[in-house]
Amino acid sequence: MKGVGPYSIARARAPSVSVCTKWPGPSPSPRKGRPSDEPRNASPLGLDVVSLILVLWDIDHTLIENHGVNKEIYAYAFELLTGRRAEYPARTDGRTEPEIMRNMLRAHGIEPDSDHVVRMLEALEAATSSKAATLRQRGNELPGARDVLTALQAASEIVQSVLSGNIKPNAVTKLSAFQLDGFIDFEVGGFGSDDEVRANLVGVAQERASGKYGVRFDKTNTVLIGDTLRDVQAGRNGGAHVIAVASGSDSMEALRAEGADIVLSDLCDTQGVIRAVNSFHSKD
Repeated sequence: MKGVGPYSIARARAPSVSVCTKWPGPSPSPRKGRPSDEPRNASPLGLDVVSLILVLWDIDHTLIENHGVNKEIYAYAFELLTGRRAEYPARTDGRTEPEIMRNMLRAHGIEPDSDHVVRMLEALEAATSSKAATLRQRGNELPGARDVLTALQAASEIVQSVLSGNIKPNAVTKLSAFQLDGFIDFEVGGFGSDDEVRANLVGVAQERASGKYGVRFDKTNTVLIGDTLRDVQAGRNGGAHVIAVASGSDSMEALRAEGADIVLSDLCDTQGVIRAVNSFHSKD
């Protein structure tokens, strides 16, 4: 798949809607290569580098905003899967895509069977691909996202991937729409196509990253960044520190009450996000 390779060059693109007022100016261009290609005796984060840190990003409402395109994607996937138009909208709220589709089927009085399960991933991928241009036009990368991704990519000890309810092809499509895919190592992510239980995706990503980078990843060196209560629950139950960002529908108070280690209002303070990731290194 073109442009899917981890740590390819992300092309410069300005956010299509709002921008940060706290962190003005153009984003620097990301470097080439993977963390393993860089010397580990110097760190832009000010860490004594003894191992890698796995940063797992949620996608929707954390890195990008879809402005309702997701609901259209699931409605079309439902139509592809059943041959009928959706009457009831999908309920998302941090669920995995297979869970979203199962719930959508049941809301229409259809009990998911083996045929639905077999064709579900194909329908989801086809529906998302068909809406990629619409997502690019109506959606936007969230303010500060590119700057934070760039800063973390510049640190040789950081591995950036995703922990997303999206199935893997859709995760790639969504980030590619805003040319953020080049910051992410998709080979070591956890996706909705791996397990319907979001918390289990943390272990999936840790195992993949451990196998690729030769470092044991567990809670001491894994940080999940997301915007929903389910993201917080996934980190707490799956074995990761959690930085919650109140850029979605859940408030800072709710995210804090759910047990997030650190809660941010947005990603606009690049150095603040870096300090948050850095803080777990010193704790463990």
